[in-house]
Amino acid sequence: MVIKTRKSVPGHELLTGHELLTVDDAHNLSPLQVRDLYTQYVNRAQASLLGAFGFGQDVAVRAEGCWIELSSGRRILDATGGLGVLNHGHNHPRIIAARKRFQEQGRMEVHKSFLSPYVGALSANIARLLPGDLNISYFPNSGAEAVEGALKLAYKYHGGLRQTVLHSDISFHGKLLAPGSITGSPENHFDFPGLPHKSSFVYDDIESIEDKIRHHTEQGKCDVYAIIVEPFSASMFLGCSERFLRRLREICSAYDIVLVFDEVYTGWGKTGSLFHFMRYPDLVPDILVMSKSFGGGKASISGYVARDEIFRKAYDNLRDATLHSSTYNGFGEETVTAMEAVAIVVEDDYPTRARTVETTLGSSLADMRRRHPSLVQDVRGAGALFGLRFQSGPALPEALLRAVPSALARDKHLIEKLLIGAVMDALYVDHGILTFVTTNREPMLMIAPSLVVNETEMEAIAIALDKVLSRGRADLLTRFLYRRLRRR
Repeated sequence: MVIKTRKSVPGHELLTGHELLTVDDAHNLSPLQVRDLYTQYVNRAQASLLGAFGFGQDVAVRAEGCWIELSSGRRILDATGGLGVLNHGHNHPRIIAARKRFQEQGRMEVHKSFLSPYVGALSANIARLLPGDLNISYFPNSGAEAVEGALKLAYKYHGGLRQTVLHSDISFHGKLLAPGSITGSPENHFDFPGLPHKSSFVYDDIESIEDKIRHHTEQGKCDVYAIIVEPFSASMFLGCSERFLRRLREICSAYDIVLVFDEVYTGWGKTGSLFHFMRYPDLVPDILVMSKSFGGGKASISGYVARDEIFRKAYDNLRDATLHSSTYNGFGEETVTAMEAVAIVVEDDYPTRARTVETTLGSSLADMRRRHPSLVQDVRGAGALFGLRFQSGPALPEALLRAVPSALARDKHLIEKLLIGAVMDALYVDHGILTFVTTNREPMLMIAPSLVVNETEMEAIAIALDKVLSRGRADLLTRFLYRRLRRR
């Protein structure tokens, strides 16, 4: 096979041959070569976007705990927690060992003709940890797939006789067609086809829910088959009140609406309880959706867990037993990885670890608003999941606007996004700390370390952030935008 590559340029020599690149070749690619491959074969705009930041100029080669090692040998403190994937940190030794044992013993991955002992055991463990009769699990690969499966289950439960699903105005449920269509975040800004009958309510506003129910009820018959909500919004760093969640449960029970809690991001201890909703005793959804750290940072696995009566009415018959299935459901090494990840969460008490992060790092972050009032507008979050919103401020000088892409220049949140970018870049370049940005209704700087973070690492994050913010708005923006110009 001949691989087409563009003309050789200095630093790109590895890309000019006709042989397939090997794994060892990939290990040895320079940052310039990786960006070249992305530009040609993956996503040119993504390479350009990341190239505006210091981390877009580097290649990560190893990772352990909360630390990433670059090809240059520099070590970076990861304060992103892998965007919810890395509650266990990078390459947790117990998870690595569990996967290695599975491989060395030659265990079978998946086969539709055999019942999987790993699927059975993982399902049983989850049922024993969750409240009520949340007993029946299904394990696809991604959070969006789990959301889609939950919606299909809710629709099938009603036999297709109801047509409407309700979601919140700030929701994020994924980027597949159905989950994307019930995502309220402007991140999903293109109008792809999706669920035909959906409606949004105001997050944490029970009166808004009641209005929607009235609107979709005629002659005593309700057309809503499911209400899906994130008990804690990871992209907005906001949680539903206990009053809202309990009243929502009552409404769903009264109208026989399937209540779905999406805890793809917040599950497995991230906000200070095993799942965020479990801080409220005896509150049980009809379906719970999970993913991200469920795979321990090493497996792409998700799940939805349904109450007995919901699942059995929908699928528990010979005709419908495989009505919802996929090739990789029950992949052996993935489920074994999840079993070990869940065991670590329980045995090492990750909810308590998250509460410690909230007390230690969260308190330091909350103090940033007092220390830097001209920059920091708000700090909010729970457990090990925090966001900082920045003040907008005056317009940019014309000289700096030249460094801003034309599409972004029209964004009403331009200054806030540029400030977040400037802070992220300064934290990374000057202090070796990796952070992230969320782009829901309000762009915010995310600081959400893994639950294996220690006090020294938390202190380093807080000190670095304070130093960066102390530089002030003008210096941060000027340095970031001129750096961007040089990186083009």
